[in-house]
Amino acid sequence: MTTVAGKQASGSISARLERLPHSRWHVKVRFLIGAVTFFEAFDQLLAASALPVLTKQWHLTTGQATFAVTSASVGMLLGALAAGWLGDRIGRVRTVGLGVAVTGLASLAVALCGGIGTFSLFRFVQGLGIGGVVPVAATYINEIARSDKRGRFVLLYEMIFPAGLAAATLISVWVVPHLGWRAMFVGGALPVVIAAVLPRQVQESPRWLLARGRTEEAEAALARIEAEVVRSTAEPLPRAVGGATEDVAEGRLADLFRGRYLRRTAVLSGLWFVAYYVNHGISTWLPSLYTGEFGLDLTTALVYTLVSNVTGLLGTFVVALLVDRVGRRPALVGALVGTVLSLAVLALAGATSGGQVALFASCTTFFLYAINAALYLYSPELYPTSNRAKGAAFGGLWNRVGVILGPVAVGAVIGSGGGLPLVFAQLAVVAAVGAVIAWFAVETKGRTLEELNA
Repeated sequence: MTTVAGKQASGSISARLERLPHSRWHVKVRFLIGAVTFFEAFDQLLAASALPVLTKQWHLTTGQATFAVTSASVGMLLGALAAGWLGDRIGRVRTVGLGVAVTGLASLAVALCGGIGTFSLFRFVQGLGIGGVVPVAATYINEIARSDKRGRFVLLYEMIFPAGLAAATLISVWVVPHLGWRAMFVGGALPVVIAAVLPRQVQESPRWLLARGRTEEAEAALARIEAEVVRSTAEPLPRAVGGATEDVAEGRLADLFRGRYLRRTAVLSGLWFVAYYVNHGISTWLPSLYTGEFGLDLTTALVYTLVSNVTGLLGTFVVALLVDRVGRRPALVGALVGTVLSLAVLALAGATSGGQVALFASCTTFFLYAINAALYLYSPELYPTSNRAKGAAFGGLWNRVGVILGPVAVGAVIGSGGGLPLVFAQLAVVAAVGAVIAWFAVETKGRTLEELNA
């Protein structure tokens, strides 16, 4: 039950966070949380980079290859569910640290695998960590950002994720042909070090502490943050003014499907599914398409894939600059329409060469990465602090469903001889459905998290 004291503390915490100027503290936190996200992205794409080699080495069928790349996605789905509950129960920072440790240790186990069965098993375990870390990390970054610049603040942090994807592809261009695929997964174990450092260097979210009724701890955590900001800026903090209040109460999963949150959850779930269905339907199979359909050598295939990841990084940067100006809904609708057009060109042109596919696949990833990053900003904005991690993770659940079904659908089309035009046509149709769904999104630009959920 919400008390008057709880309401007053909610307004105070919000106002004090809103007054914080950008400082070295913000940079440090974004760097540490960003390093976590970088390696989660790096680990996520390792299977796609290794798949062309594994297919030959272990004589995999199309079905086995599909199982190998989707096993981690099943883990991510379950990890997102668990992490949403944990993030709201034990805290954002602890949940992120736990997920990173699971990811790193499982990556090392994958490197020691001798067959597709154990490979898929430990990729599943690795997926549990990846699926849990990313939405909860994004929730934390949202909760420390100022409302007037939250879009840019969060999305510049989110650029770390496509950077991790690009790094996985770039490193694999040299490592896989020279050192083998196992070396990539050994490198993916490095996040274990970050898991040990994170809780000592990053304060727990004051908004979360307050939502759990731990008012004194919230005040103490925020006081330490303020002291660090003052030291780094060498200036007194501005006076805290006003501040909307939010219910300080226990959050329940059922609340995501009641009242105004039902529409938000439905729209968000649809957008997450569409974005990741299309994204992974393309990215998971690109290296194999280049080598199998067009006869390109492995290095050229990985370089083409790298180009697509780099354009995705550019798309994330562009949406970071625009989202606080144009708003969340116009940015999402525009990026989805761009995705539809890029895929439609591939479908109609017939995808006749590796270079042609690389060009328009890169245009597609430019828009897709912008959508994905915007959703990591948008999801935590839609829910109160007591349910924010669960809400963000529930969206993450649907992106995992998309991650699973996208590659499966593409693999089914390829395996049945349907041809590449049909592959890109069905992805374009799914993206078009997403553009319609985005039209019904609630706009959140420029409003504090408390104002959006008061």
